[in-house]
Amino acid sequence: MSADDGAAIEERVRARLAALGIEYETIACDPDFADTAAFCARYGVAPEQSANTIVVAARKDPGVACACMVLATCRLDVNHAVCDLLGVRKASFAAADQTRGLTGMMIGGVTPFGLPDDLPLYIDTRVMAQDSVVIGGGGRSIKIRLAPAGLLLLPAARVIDGLAGVVEASPA
Repeated sequence: MSADDGAAIEERVRARLAALGIEYETIACDPDFADTAAFCARYGVAPEQSANTIVVAARKDPGVACACMVLATCRLDVNHAVCDLLGVRKASFAAADQTRGLTGMMIGGVTPFGLPDDLPLYIDTRVMAQDSVVIGGGGRSIKIRLAPAGLLLLPAARVIDGLAGVVEASPA
């Protein structure tokens, strides 16, 4: 993806946020630190305040896919919760090229505000319980902080209890 493509996507995301009347803050990000763990460590954002937008696709059913939002402290339940929602037996995280093809965005920058309207968006209840979350901004050079209630203004958004499980902290 060229810098021009990234800038165009980021502008489209900002326009969508404005059209929905959502208050948000942008956070500039070094693209080398766009992946969640690196971003949180570099910019001092607690992982429980960071939400990932992950594209999942059915393995044997072309065109069956969704986007899921979970906190960085959680693990998406692809094999049960997501497969049940998609009505398929097997699904997996979309590869980088598949994510780009479905969304126009690179992993590390995927945002629900840049998704196609017909792509289901499933949001784990833990995301909605936060006062604010940091999410992708459409490209790897920007993140967005907003109140999770703004996510519900997206037509394909649906909150799902049990979409993800909490990742156990490793012993010190």
